[in-house]
Amino acid sequence: MNEPAAPITIALRIPGQWSHPRELIQRLAAGCRLTPEALILPDGAQVEFGAVAADDRFAQIFRSSCRQPPTEDELATVDGYTVNIFLSGLGGSMQAARTMMQAAAAVVRAGGAGVFIDNSALAHGGRHWLEMTEDGGPDALSFAFVAIVNGQADVWTMGMHVLGLRDVVMKRADVDADDFGIIEVIRYLCLGEKPIDDGHVLADLNGPRFQAFAQHSPEGLVGSPMHNPFGRLKLISMRDIAETN
Repeated sequence: MNEPAAPITIALRIPGQWSHPRELIQRLAAGCRLTPEALILPDGAQVEFGAVAADDRFAQIFRSSCRQPPTEDELATVDGYTVNIFLSGLGGSMQAARTMMQAAAAVVRAGGAGVFIDNSALAHGGRHWLEMTEDGGPDALSFAFVAIVNGQADVWTMGMHVLGLRDVVMKRADVDADDFGIIEVIRYLCLGEKPIDDGHVLADLNGPRFQAFAQHSPEGLVGSPMHNPFGRLKLISMRDIAETN
């Protein structure tokens, strides 16, 4: 796979009700440090830090973007949040994503209600985020960072660039009809045992299923956190390929 033209930035937002930066600092776990520009983790890793006052839109955006229902206490904190913590750092690999996961978990433990991911427009309540951070495996990382979008004709992922991978596009009819669907493809890619590139064939015990064709990321996403500089893989059913030959 080619390297992206520009570094990938993971951008996270964490709502909370801290009355003053000093309160957040006091509630951080031992070994974590906060400066006006950075959150420093116990292992020395640093991520960029920022904060903005609450607005009248984010709470509803967070609620509507949750992959799993947050707790009532978490939702109450989101609804009454006073400040949004911004964390940003280098992405483009499993380890980089894991580091950002740990940074956000440190803020959640210090009172954050949950995590919103600008790269995929996904949100997670704090309890679920901490569970995924503790797991730290490929399934947890992809579940945390990668959204699945259902269109009328196609189903596609958003956020795979956070992990250093192309996004995936499949026909909705294939996803609905096949037991080797887009979730299995995400898991396969995240394991990284056999990288998939343009022209490669995906197969399982039942034989060849799909052929992959490389595409550019949609132009409308260029310049946004959702843009995947690695591009996409369009998976075409071998049945469809056979019927057109």
